[in-house]
Amino acid sequence: MVYVLRSFPLQFGFSSQSNHSNWVTATFAMISLSVLMGTGQTLQAERIQLPKEHAFRVNVAYQSNESQKLHYLITPERRALLNTIRYAEGTWKEGKDLGYRTMFGGGVFEDLSQHPNRVVVKFYSSAAAGAYQFMPSTWMAVAKELNLPNFQPQHQDQAALHLVSKRGALKEIDSLGLTHSAMARLAPEWASFPNWAGNSSYGQPVKSHAELAKFYSANLRQLQQQALAS
Repeated sequence: MVYVLRSFPLQFGFSSQSNHSNWVTATFAMISLSVLMGTGQTLQAERIQLPKEHAFRVNVAYQSNESQKLHYLITPERRALLNTIRYAEGTWKEGKDLGYRTMFGGGVFEDLSQHPNRVVVKFYSSAAAGAYQFMPSTWMAVAKELNLPNFQPQHQDQAALHLVSKRGALKEIDSLGLTHSAMARLAPEWASFPNWAGNSSYGQPVKSHAELAKFYSANLRQLQQQALAS
């Protein structure tokens, strides 16, 4: 979506999907994945605390993966990636599910039966929503491809991983982690991610390679420790 400038720029970059520019922004048998969502929005990567309620919810979502016919398993590497996207997009919300109900500009919606598709005007106009700041058109396309019935957190996770896969970054992240190359592949999808030059693909504020890599590594380390302890 192209935003309409109302005043001066915000301080955070939000996601861009399908070439639309936005502002705001187990492991298999061994792991029955207590994978969680979260830390705070300031980068205190070495002291990440992941809420216990999310361990339960994500663990249940993982165990029912086959019955729900979800397309992407949530491994520690993938959860760390999803958490990093949330961190970059400003929907981390200290790891709480509140991020899945966050709209552009920081407002919150309650109904997760569908994308809210509500335009918010706050210096810029956008209908981006959810943990990964999906535009309505992006969500509709991915939901159709994956047959996602609603906007629940587990389905938002699936949609985000599908976008990562379509950008050709999922296998690389699975094997090598969040590399500079992977970030560059995701930069056209999320404006808060840096391209090879370290800039936003849309000329918007962007997180640095080092900041995102540090957050990802610390988050992954804690997720792996929790998975081994479970």
